[in-house]
Amino acid sequence: MLLFVQSIFVLQAQQVEKSTFGVFALTNATIETVTKGKLENATVIIRNGKIEAVGTNVPIPADAQVIDCKGLTIYPGMVDSGTHLGLQEIESISVTQDYDEMGELTPEMQALTAINPNSVLIPVTRVSGVTSVIASPSGGLFPGTAALINLEGYTPEQMYAGFKAIVMNFPSTGRRGRYDRRTDEDVKKDSDKAIKKLNETWDRVKTYAAIDSSTNGKADYNPQLAALVPVYRGKATAMIEVNKESDILSALKWIKENKIKAILTGVDEGWRVADSIALAGIPVITGPVISQPTRESDRYDQGYKNAGLMHKAGVKVAIRTDDAENVRNLPFNAGFAAAYGMSKEDAMKAVTIVPAEIFGVADKIGSIEVGKDANIFVSTGDPFEPATQIKQLFISGWHVPARVETDVVV
Repeated sequence: MLLFVQSIFVLQAQQVEKSTFGVFALTNATIETVTKGKLENATVIIRNGKIEAVGTNVPIPADAQVIDCKGLTIYPGMVDSGTHLGLQEIESISVTQDYDEMGELTPEMQALTAINPNSVLIPVTRVSGVTSVIASPSGGLFPGTAALINLEGYTPEQMYAGFKAIVMNFPSTGRRGRYDRRTDEDVKKDSDKAIKKLNETWDRVKTYAAIDSSTNGKADYNPQLAALVPVYRGKATAMIEVNKESDILSALKWIKENKIKAILTGVDEGWRVADSIALAGIPVITGPVISQPTRESDRYDQGYKNAGLMHKAGVKVAIRTDDAENVRNLPFNAGFAAAYGMSKEDAMKAVTIVPAEIFGVADKIGSIEVGKDANIFVSTGDPFEPATQIKQLFISGWHVPARVETDVVV
């Protein structure tokens, strides 16, 4: 006798209801403005996608939909400063990944054009209070152009939040980990080769920029070099991924020599050279905070302390997850930073107003102020605490469902 068992497993993440646009009055709330302190029993008015009014004793417009937030707290939407969100669905399945182009030199490749607005990871992420992210390419020396996006919209253009940057992976020197069996001589040769390749590439950019200037913009078409010319001229930003202590110092020297407008990303060993970074005045995007130490001799919690130690030294620090599937864990990365040396207020700034300032969009997002985009969420408490629930969510003034429904059929 044969027993046939057939199981059908369906897992579907779907938005429970559609986003709505209109006039909203969020009343009776505690408001963490981030930049202007805490307000009690206060109101936020949202109109035309903007914050129209904030404060106590704010008149309620007759046409507003009133949402009573008694016992709840309103925060500005959080910003993850480095992700693959919208560019990747499943880490283990390569056909769902669109963030790593072929070749070492592809700066002209725009992450924004590859964003999938229908990614199932987007609603999963924003229900944690994350309303904006940097979607970044990776792989190669210059893998492409990252973009800041809001997590609401039907097209990439609708999601675009006003900042782009060329991504650069600074050559990594030294050993690549405990399993690196290269000889000291081979390590030195590979390191020298990597730095030489970077400098040769930049010399080509300089030459192309000179030709472009002398021909009034009529240099032979070369999309790779043309994309890097604005960085060379100081008109565009480079997000430079660098992690080792020695590499960070080399990157700081290279940036100064070439007068690059830069943001350092990764910076795992930034705490070792925090004073040098602070002296250079270059902002940092670090993370994931929840990570292992870079060296066996380090304490188990060194990665947790990194952001706080750099901040204490005077470095402007934002936090990222460097993820796609788990960008929703951004508040917990910030929570670890707060628990290991960075104050809770500064950790909140590291995922709100600080990235907004770094990306030049602090007039639009990052805090709850009149005139800014209505990127806010309403929670039952501290968003860094796992037990906290997000009750209301607004992105660019759209009232977005603050939950995702999962149907499982067996």
